[in-house]
Amino acid sequence: MSRKIQSMFNNIAADYDKMNRVMTFGMDSHWRRYVIKEAGLFDEAILLDLATGTGDIIFEALRHNKVRATGLDFSESMLEIARERDITHKAVWIKADALDLPFENDSFDALTSGYLMRNVDSIEKAFSEQYRVLKKEGRVVCLDTTPPVKNLLRPFINIYLKRIIPLIGKVLTKNPSAYAYLIESTVNFKNTGELKEIMIQCGFKEIKIQKFMFGTMAVHSAVK
Repeated sequence: MSRKIQSMFNNIAADYDKMNRVMTFGMDSHWRRYVIKEAGLFDEAILLDLATGTGDIIFEALRHNKVRATGLDFSESMLEIARERDITHKAVWIKADALDLPFENDSFDALTSGYLMRNVDSIEKAFSEQYRVLKKEGRVVCLDTTPPVKNLLRPFINIYLKRIIPLIGKVLTKNPSAYAYLIESTVNFKNTGELKEIMIQCGFKEIKIQKFMFGTMAVHSAVK
């Protein structure tokens, strides 16, 4: 990942959770619950959450499961907030690059990520690394944005994405340009079918896709 994107996430860390709640009308918590359900966690399962940010997906997992969780992110500012939130010290927090995971092959029972893939330099490399560190029959669950499909709602969705969200970012944060980038990365990201094909090429099977928020959010889940 580029240093520019890394710097951007360091700069928006303090406002990240607040913006997520506002931009998604609070629905992001529902999507995280769905991610954890799809991960198929069991007692003492070993979970890796990539692009963990401030730890929302891990805390959702710990709320419902007795798991051994590791959160990985390349933004130290995000991880500092995650560590502060982890008052019971139930998770391990690691600064590292999702394209070069510092783990042995076949290390995890489940792997989750939220808004990682649209920010990596190589989607293929990211999924290949995830495949490598997953155990056989382990599950991968990827939550990310997806470009709005061509239908009657698309013009209104584009207005919200390209005008309203940057305006909200300007009002609520000190870094509105970051949210302009995030919207650009959403519009130009792979669609669900293209992402599925990359996952297949990397070796994943039983791929399931679920869309949310008028088709602008998608969860891809699969098995190694």
